[in-house]
Amino acid sequence: MLIDSHCHLDFPEFEEDFGAVLKRAEEAGIAKMVTICTQIANFPRVRALAEAHTNIFCSVGVHPHSAEKEPDISAQTLIDHAKHDKVVGIGETGLDFFYETSPKDVQERLFREHIAAARETGLPIIIHTRDADDDTLRILEEEAAKGSFPGLIHCFTASRELAERVLDLGLYISLSGIVTFKNAAAIRDTVESVVPLDRILVETDAPYLAPVPNRGKRNEPAFTAHTAAFLADFLALDHSEFANKTTENFYRLFTKAHTTTPA
Repeated sequence: MLIDSHCHLDFPEFEEDFGAVLKRAEEAGIAKMVTICTQIANFPRVRALAEAHTNIFCSVGVHPHSAEKEPDISAQTLIDHAKHDKVVGIGETGLDFFYETSPKDVQERLFREHIAAARETGLPIIIHTRDADDDTLRILEEEAAKGSFPGLIHCFTASRELAERVLDLGLYISLSGIVTFKNAAAIRDTVESVVPLDRILVETDAPYLAPVPNRGKRNEPAFTAHTAAFLADFLALDHSEFANKTTENFYRLFTKAHTTTPA
């Protein structure tokens, strides 16, 4: 059994064949999916998908690309939305200085609001970081000094140092199809040498970043199986052992998923 810990099922890329996407995920052994909120304005749609399907959970949050659109979102707003049975995580949030579609100070303020919500609710914060390792670490370590919080770095592409330091904070690392790309040797080296097996999750970030052998196509939750198989082979593990371990890790981090009432 595998879990796609991060996908965007509310995106328009899935409108025409949503039922078929879910069927292929089931056939590929993807037992659960977490569809991720990127903007509070879209949260009702994200939540509705989770409500309609027993195998879909969701999160609530503001992606750094959307920070300027919703700069006044508070921790309390996130906490209130997170009371819903199917909301199992806070985010995605974080810093993206590659595109910098929102001002850095707005991204940082919202990142801290999400951390506060994660600390209050006990739900894991889902962190996006791109070209922002130093500031991401600074904020995480400053906030951890105020009180611990659960979370993960999603779609890990950052440095070895970032991996080491977030692991020291108790966070997890989620790996996407990027790890299967030929040019991802540095990521694979970090995974092999730094990240313990009990801190690894797998995801698609669908509809983006389809793994080999589907690179360049629309990604979908079923393709989690390709990433998991690749990683199992890379780490010299039995496929079932790796799948079971990452699922165990998911439920250890996303504790609310154990108690969620079926839709």
